Amino acid sequence: MDGAILVVSALDSVMPQTREHVLLARQVGLNHIVVALNKCDAVEDAEMLDLVDMEVRELLNKYKFNGDTGKIIRVAAFPALNGDAKWEAAIGELIDALDTEIPEPVRDIDKPFLMAIEDVFSIKGRGTVVTGRVERGIVKTGEEVEIVGFRETRKTVVTGVEMFRKLLDQGQAGDNIGVLLRGIEKNDVERGQILSKPGSVTPHKKFQGEVYVLKKEEGGRHTPFFTNYRPQFYMRTTDVTGTVSLPEGTKMVMPGDNTKMTIEMITPVALEEQQRFAIREGGRTVGAGIVTKILA
Repeated sequence: MDGAILVVSALDSVMPQTREHVLLARQVGLNHIVVALNKCDAVEDAEMLDLVDMEVRELLNKYKFNGDTGKIIRVAAFPALNGDAKWEAAIGELIDALDTEIPEPVRDIDKPFLMAIEDVFSIKGRGTVVTGRVERGIVKTGEEVEIVGFRETRKTVVTGVEMFRKLLDQGQAGDNIGVLLRGIEKNDVERGQILSKPGSVTPHKKFQGEVYVLKKEEGGRHTPFFTNYRPQFYMRTTDVTGTVSLPEGTKMVMPGDNTKMTIEMITPVALEEQQRFAIREGGRTVGAGIVTKILA
C-alpha cells in the first residue's frame, strides 16, 4: 500500500482497533497516513476535538509515523452525504490532503516479477485468470512464470494481462492486474499462492522470525504463550497454521514482548528473508514479525 486514511470517531477517540490498524500499517511498510476525524458534527465542545486530535497524534508518533505534522482533517461523513455544504468542503479538504501527504510512489520494477494471488476466476472459452497487485518487477504477455506455494511449483505461460477491463502488453509493480494463464484449471491455483519469475522465489515451511507480541490494550492476547503455540500466520495474501518454538531458555512470551522464534508451517509457502507477517488467533491480530532466516 502507498498510503491510508485512518478514520477515527470524534465521539470515541482512539479505540483498541485503531491501535491495531496503525500497528498493521507499520508492519506492512506503510509510511503515509492521513487521519479523518469523523462525526465532528456530533461534538459541540471544540476542546474535546483538540483532545482527540492530541491522542491520535500521540498514537501515530508511538508507531513512528509523523504525528506532529501529519494532517488530521475534521469531517462528518453523514451530513456531507446529505449535501451539507460545510461538511462537503471538509471531504474536499481530505482529498486535497491525500494529494499533498501521499507522494507518488517509486515503483520497484528492476527486481524479478512477483505477484501474490488474491482471487481466481474461470472465464469460459479463455481459461483461468488470477488477480492481484504486482509487488515488484514487470510481467509481459508471452512470458513464462511459476506458481509457488502450497503444492508442487509449476510453470505456465502468461497469455494475457488486463487492468480495469483494458488489455495490456505488460503489468508492472503497483498495478492491480488480472493475468490469464495457459493450461491452468481453476482448481490448480488458489489465493495465497504467488506468481513469480521462474527460479526467483522458492516455497519453505520452516523459518526464524523476530516478533512483537501485541499487548492487551493493542487488541492482542491477555495471557502469555509457550512453545508449541499454534496460531495463523498471515503472509501476503495467505494464512497458514504454524507451530512456534521459542529459543532455549525462554519459557514463555508475554504480551508486549519482542522475541525471536522458530516457526514451522503445515504447508510450504513462498518465503523470502525480510518478509513481514502478522500472527492472528481467533479473528484478532496478536503479533507482527519479520522473517530473519529461512531454515527449510
